[in-house]
Amino acid sequence: MIKKINRFIYWTPRILSIIFILFLMLFSLDVFAENLSFWEIALALFMHNIPALILLILVIISWKHELVGAITFISAGLLYIIWTFSSVPIGTALSWSLTIAGPAFLIGILFLIGWFNKKKIASNNFTLINIKF
Repeated sequence: MIKKINRFIYWTPRILSIIFILFLMLFSLDVFAENLSFWEIALALFMHNIPALILLILVIISWKHELVGAITFISAGLLYIIWTFSSVPIGTALSWSLTIAGPAFLIGILFLIGWFNKKKIASNNFTLINIKF
């Protein structure tokens, strides 16, 4: 049972973070509605996807270092909330924050739980090794 929970804690934030990044990338598809040339569309897609690409790089790092993922997604959620509440009306900011920052917080918390779990397992193994010697 514990092994199933550990697998769930390991894989859930990684899968959700990839889905979250793909969700963020969907917002860049609005560049196709404009009358732009191929290179202008390519540049606009790149510019719109810079935050998602940064998150993707940090998810790759977080694959082994869960604390990086926890800090990244919780910080991203907080920064997004600060940005929305400072730039749009409060009702809009609230709905946008729930849509974007909510999943970011969830993913960050799951990475944090995974990090605590990994740290606990490592400390238990270290203790057992010391007892054997």
